[in-house]
Amino acid sequence: MDKPSFLSAYWVNLLMANFYIDKPLLEKYKPAHTEIDSWNGNYYVSLVGFLFKDTRVKGIRFPFHSNFEEVNLRFYVKHKHNNEWKRGVVFIKEIVPRRLITFIANTLYKENYETRKMTHSFSTDPEMIVEYKWEVNKEWNFLNAIAHPEKKAAAIGSEEEFITEHYWGYAKVNNRITSEYEVRHPSWLIHPVSSFRFKCDAKELYGPEFEEALNSPPASVFLADGSAISVMNNRKLKLHADL
Repeated sequence: MDKPSFLSAYWVNLLMANFYIDKPLLEKYKPAHTEIDSWNGNYYVSLVGFLFKDTRVKGIRFPFHSNFEEVNLRFYVKHKHNNEWKRGVVFIKEIVPRRLITFIANTLYKENYETRKMTHSFSTDPEMIVEYKWEVNKEWNFLNAIAHPEKKAAAIGSEEEFITEHYWGYAKVNNRITSEYEVRHPSWLIHPVSSFRFKCDAKELYGPEFEEALNSPPASVFLADGSAISVMNNRKLKLHADL
């Protein structure tokens, strides 16, 4: 029998802005037992905004913590297990509006969550307008996009498939130990984005090494429709362990 998930929710309107970055800038964030992944020879960080809905921890819905925004900065890795590659993501930082969420994620999953004031807005007539906002030094940072209502599957081998088709999370516990967890969801459909604006205080949020990448125009932007998701319990990958 399959084990129950640690967390279940719906992820809605995943707005993904993808930026080229030099691989050496990511090395210190890379967890043990993983390799930094690339697509067509390019390395990426992605600034991703989305909405959690109907969130439950071990089947329990907590008041005022079931619907909330998240904005994260992530990059892409792979981990070899039983001679097969698992494709995953590593989060530089994940911003949410609830302190309890930050505490649970940082304590149990060794992530780097941070609590900030956040809001969002969606519109669907005639085009989709999606915006996520988070406060930095009493000013709003934001991701804002206009997208086509029509959606389609990401083409096999495409940049959209590379960015969205990751089903594992990896977090650096220390130089020897990595936290690994599975995120289960179906493949998402993609809305093409026709217009995109953003403001991000990269230095304040993520450090000076990310300023150049996040102050440049994104290499691509798209909107994934989202789905129900399940985050499974994590396990530790240790040096010299039989992986």
